[in-house]
Amino acid sequence: MARHPELLIPASSLEVLKTAVIFGADAVYIGGEAFGLRAKAKNFSSEDMRSGIAFAHAHNVKVYVAVNILAHNRDLRGVREYLTELKDMAPDALIIADPGIFEIAKEICPEIERHISTQANNTNYATYRFWWKQGAKRVVSARELSLEEIREIRENIPEEMEIESFIHGAMCISYSGRCLLSNYFTGRDANQGACTHPCRWKYAVVEETRPGEYMPVYENERGTFIFNSKDLCMIEHIPELAEAGIDSLKIEGRMKTALYVATVARTYRKALDDYKKGLEIYRKNMPWYLEQISNCTYRQFTTGFYFGRPDENTQIYDSNTYVREYVYLGIVGEVKDGVCRIEQRNKFSVGEEIEIMKPDGANVPAVVKRIRNEDGQEQESAPHSKQVLYVELDADADIYDILRKKEENG
Repeated sequence: MARHPELLIPASSLEVLKTAVIFGADAVYIGGEAFGLRAKAKNFSSEDMRSGIAFAHAHNVKVYVAVNILAHNRDLRGVREYLTELKDMAPDALIIADPGIFEIAKEICPEIERHISTQANNTNYATYRFWWKQGAKRVVSARELSLEEIREIRENIPEEMEIESFIHGAMCISYSGRCLLSNYFTGRDANQGACTHPCRWKYAVVEETRPGEYMPVYENERGTFIFNSKDLCMIEHIPELAEAGIDSLKIEGRMKTALYVATVARTYRKALDDYKKGLEIYRKNMPWYLEQISNCTYRQFTTGFYFGRPDENTQIYDSNTYVREYVYLGIVGEVKDGVCRIEQRNKFSVGEEIEIMKPDGANVPAVVKRIRNEDGQEQESAPHSKQVLYVELDADADIYDILRKKEENG
């Protein structure tokens, strides 16, 4: 039986959480400053996490907190302290990979749902049933599963148990993210949240008897990136995802900008809502979904393992460079007398045409008429990021709208 899955969006900071909520998330997942697998993300201070949970709940959006490192002995005391703090904040669920952390969570905050991270290699229905018996509400499927395998899992687990699956974003070259490359090359452990993404680096072949002689393996004029994956995109296959029995459609990207999150969230939100209205409406609007998705930061796209083992045309080997169509300028934080208060993220100038990106799907062109800094001084341009600016546009903007501009080389 087809389900109506939630849309689960990543957030790297309080700013991005608010963006995800306003642009259509049913739930967001975040990480604190420790014990999550995105140590290089901005992540949330305790104060920001508390504020973010309150903001999301005020908009009827759930918050899941990742506590999904594979813990060493030295981590366990800190885990107990952290979970005690989370108990008071009352997120809707904890995302956990380590059985030890799972048991500590059951002891300290049993009232908070426990979800099993993809990092736990969840590839069969017996594993799902095991975690259900331990008290898990939801299990995140391994990225290596096909839709047929997920469908079989759904048929063999309790009806009320939930399946969450990644449906958009970066793919990991290693099995369910259990990778040692980063630790080996740099001493930064991916399973402790410090991955340096060596899968995106360029490699050559060295023959044993000829050390120092590097032989490239050419696949195109730019060389080869033998571990580098395309990004997952399942916007064209929401009916199949729902019919397989998936309860939560998860977007990857806890290190992404507010622009990326806003673009992906509102596009999948509209696609899901259209699908609920009818398959004909969903199919009719497919060109819009694809055009919007292509506007945000992306690599080439693939459907990953969902339709069987990826072949050489889908599982990728190309430059690790992102194609960028738009530059993120900032989020409108307040509008007063037609002047937008924003925290700037990239350069723009008076007279330049930019775009106001709205949660309802509209993209409104606007020309920058005036820029003032916090001291009230007029500026012709805004070259520095992360300064607060007051910007007058020739079009109407609202709080939480995203300001962006076309990439110069896009």
